[in-house]
Amino acid sequence: MPFWPLVLVLSAAALASIVVSLAFGSEAIPVGEVVSAVTDRLAGREPGRWDVIVWELRLPRALLAFIVGAGLAVAGAGMQTLVRNPLADPYLLGISSGASVGATAVITMGVLGALGIYAISVGALLGALVAALLVWLVATAQGGLTPLRLVLSGVVLSSGLSAIASFLVFLSDDPRAANSVMFWMLGSVGGATWEKLVIPAVVVAVATVAMVAIHRWMDALAAGPETASALGVSVGGLRTTLFVGLAVLVGVLVAVSGGIGFVGLIVPHAARLVVGAQHRVVLPVAALGGGLFLLWVDVVARLAVRPQEIPLGVVTGVVGAPLFLLLMGRGRYEFGGGR
Repeated sequence: MPFWPLVLVLSAAALASIVVSLAFGSEAIPVGEVVSAVTDRLAGREPGRWDVIVWELRLPRALLAFIVGAGLAVAGAGMQTLVRNPLADPYLLGISSGASVGATAVITMGVLGALGIYAISVGALLGALVAALLVWLVATAQGGLTPLRLVLSGVVLSSGLSAIASFLVFLSDDPRAANSVMFWMLGSVGGATWEKLVIPAVVVAVATVAMVAIHRWMDALAAGPETASALGVSVGGLRTTLFVGLAVLVGVLVAVSGGIGFVGLIVPHAARLVVGAQHRVVLPVAALGGGLFLLWVDVVARLAVRPQEIPLGVVTGVVGAPLFLLLMGRGRYEFGGGR
């Protein structure tokens, strides 16, 4: 499909979806009242009846869902290029498992308790970065950041870190710890605040712009290291840059939302199916598509069993598995030059 018309349509759909999504929750609000609440705030007028629910609770949540979805889709596209594997997702490097160890340590042992409401996010971010560092050290010690070494190191360390997180839950005396850890691992944006939006928004924007800026190098890398080297690309330097950037990006996203699966796996494939394989078009379309997808997943999670909420990872799994199979069933779809 033509790139710019598609981007305009997706951008308009994103703006409309963010506004409409504010009407849904444990208490339904007419869309007209939602628009009035938002415009009153923007115009500096006296807040109305729904101001707190719309502006303080639902709007930060909707924006965080969009930001996380966009970031996971971009990270998935980058990860699939880095390891040249269509089954790669943002958590391939063990980052989610490392974050789960950090978050579990906070929940079950009270580590970093002095940080208050930010303790889980900081613990998860530290765990994610430590996991990424371990993968990098193991892969480089074995001969370099090749796709095979990254995949094997990430899978093995992910299993080990998941076992550590489970062991911490087993040792805990708090009977609610397992439920808290499980809910966090499956992902949620329910704790969104305006303050929590700043860091993930900046990181996602910078990562997306940076990856679009080097789109030609990424196209070459996706075609194979030999092709990239022949075109003058420093394969080792590019792999290291992508690895570090993706580790920071995914670490920040997991810290604010937990582990949300399938977004970073299926959205990049859908974007390639729509606009082709060049990263200069795949990355923006994937970002907008991922944001839209997770935004409406969050709406479903809020409405399905209200007033309770379903973890986002449950909804993305239920929706994402058949959707991924449907995409792969398209005969004209290709990844990395192969069907």
